[in-house]
Amino acid sequence: MTRKKTTVTFCVRASLTLALLMLEPCMAAEELKDKKLPAKNTKEAASVSKTPDTELGAVTVTGEAVQDPNDPYNKSYTVTNSSIATKTDTPIMETPVSIQVVPRAVMNDQQAIQLRDVTKNVSGVQPGASDGNYNNAFIVRGFDLGNNTYRNGFRINSSQSETVNLERLEVLKGAAAMLYGRIEPGGLLNLVTKKPLDIPYYALQQQFGSYDLYRTTLDATGPVPGNDALLYRFNLAYQNNNSFRDFINSERIFIAPSLTWKATESTQFNVNMEYKHENSSDDYGLPAVGNRPAPIPISRNLGEPGTNQLADVWLVEFTGSHAFNDDWLLKGGVNANSTQYVWQDVANRGSGLSPDAQGNPNRILQRGVWFGPGNRYSQGTYLDLTGHFETLGAKHNVLVGGDYYSFDSDFSIFANKFSPVGCPIDIQNPTYGCVDFDKFRNLGKTAPDFNSRNEEQWGGIYFQDQITLWEKLHILGGGRYDWASTASGSSGTSLAAVELKEVHNERFSPRVGILYQPWKWMSLYGNYTESLGSANGLSATGQPFAPQTAEQYEAGIKLAWESLTASLAYYHLTKDNILATDANTGLNVPIGTQRSQGIEFDASGQVTDQLSLIATYAFTDARFTKANVGVEGNRAFNVPEHQASFWAKYDITRQFSVGTGVFMAGQREGNAANNFQLPGYARWDAMAAYKWDIGKSHLTAQVNVNNILDKEYYASTIGSRLRIQAAEPLSVLGSLKLEF
Repeated sequence: MTRKKTTVTFCVRASLTLALLMLEPCMAAEELKDKKLPAKNTKEAASVSKTPDTELGAVTVTGEAVQDPNDPYNKSYTVTNSSIATKTDTPIMETPVSIQVVPRAVMNDQQAIQLRDVTKNVSGVQPGASDGNYNNAFIVRGFDLGNNTYRNGFRINSSQSETVNLERLEVLKGAAAMLYGRIEPGGLLNLVTKKPLDIPYYALQQQFGSYDLYRTTLDATGPVPGNDALLYRFNLAYQNNNSFRDFINSERIFIAPSLTWKATESTQFNVNMEYKHENSSDDYGLPAVGNRPAPIPISRNLGEPGTNQLADVWLVEFTGSHAFNDDWLLKGGVNANSTQYVWQDVANRGSGLSPDAQGNPNRILQRGVWFGPGNRYSQGTYLDLTGHFETLGAKHNVLVGGDYYSFDSDFSIFANKFSPVGCPIDIQNPTYGCVDFDKFRNLGKTAPDFNSRNEEQWGGIYFQDQITLWEKLHILGGGRYDWASTASGSSGTSLAAVELKEVHNERFSPRVGILYQPWKWMSLYGNYTESLGSANGLSATGQPFAPQTAEQYEAGIKLAWESLTASLAYYHLTKDNILATDANTGLNVPIGTQRSQGIEFDASGQVTDQLSLIATYAFTDARFTKANVGVEGNRAFNVPEHQASFWAKYDITRQFSVGTGVFMAGQREGNAANNFQLPGYARWDAMAAYKWDIGKSHLTAQVNVNNILDKEYYASTIGSRLRIQAAEPLSVLGSLKLEF
């Protein structure tokens, strides 16, 4: 599989052509001063302006003024509202749940390209188990989310998400099954994408950086010419880069069109799509020696030149809403996500390193060679009814709804066909070339060695009531009933020969919370939640294991001073029915329990008109409290006990800005056995940007320097002594961005 090298010149020309094609007659209309969307009060902060000819200049409003979060010129780090915790647009200060939001302004200042560049600004979130950071793998409050994130409230299961069309990242902490079904109890990540705007906006950006990184992005939005009720948005990204790791490279094209139709004053429909084609190299990292990563250069790749993964990802989302009156709203949506991929890999495998021929210890790494195609397909739908009413002086905001989700996956493996001895390599003196990939690619003409299928589906109905008393006391109560099934199987013959074994689960999951505001700037809250997690499959006798379940207690305080917000939370989470291996029989038994408890602090917003900051701290004590011999009492891997970050940006003038930040994590265990560790680290980043006004357009030059002190550290493991992912050393990222 050869990589087609696309030049930067082509990318820039293509993007400029697309931008020019999208320019419309309305661009000649009068530009509105300061290029800002109208300020909104808090209750309207998430809505898009309804009048296409609304001026963008500063206006005076009654109540608490907040700049529209969808405004592309919004530089504020302050976010006041979020719907992720309740599915209603509720002020965060009135929600008895821990919510953190990273707005687009932070991503722009840090030039965040990957999702893990965004999550570093949230307490208690760490990179999860992923080879080469290829997937959306994250840990929240000590629990690995798996390859599952949410996009506009829909669950997706795909490769690494793009950020070019990302408006903000919402992180809901704690067990959230009441509204979202079977998820890990640590929380969820929700990617909120950019929406079409009713005022024209265009941006073209060229980024270039260390390790031959070239990235071109386009953002275009506005009303369709001649039809103010029809709004569009188009995002595009092309990226080509190498890596600090030997023979690792990637090429990606991403396209994301979206359309909004305001059918009437009370009815609106939205459709958006994503397509991504990626040709990337898988990276299985480095092994451990003793209790630390092996003492070899972090640039050393112990795979083979020529390994890669081709992936095509499609996503389609349709949503709609209808307001019956000022109090009652019906909304729903459908989402479909498809991934097809083919990979050829040489992966680290085995139980550990062995001596070389001269008897030198910890030298020889065994590797597995395989090729295989795979498919993943998911779909989801929901229908919600929300309403407001009063009874006996109490204000009610009610939600009644239901959802359905299904996920199917399959893959086949052709293993070790042309290297039956496992293709070993000396980690201190590697010699490459044990695999003939030309022969490898012809394996599709033969039968695979292993085939696997998995099917998962669940449906749920839920209700929720947010009650407000005396404008100070907010009570949240609700519950969900789930019906879920999981089926999986494997075969050494073909996918058609796979026999699926099915497991069914049902459960009611409640959630209650209470929040008291003695003053507008302070909220005291607590909550209790339960959740239904993953199915555990069947025992050796064919009997279904009990599914994984979890419960959480949480208490905290939230503060808000004008444009600066902060929160402090304590939580205690337990997850039951984790499978563990019986040391005597080797069979899985449901005796595992993991407990996570800790303290989290987050602050973000504007200290002054010129100074913005986002800061976090997390203390996390995540352990296996009941498990098989050798693991009970051990810490969860990839989870630091202490984690902190601080990022600040200062606008020296209206044109010139500088920023700097530190991102820190303590020592982390590398596997469940706790027999090796990833050292702690502190990383220092900085940025500078200058903006020129060119007529009615703006040109911004920006440079970001990450890991200024060139600190050598490690991002994560998959829980194996043989697969440790090194983090990027000193790197520089520059950009030129034209907005008009």
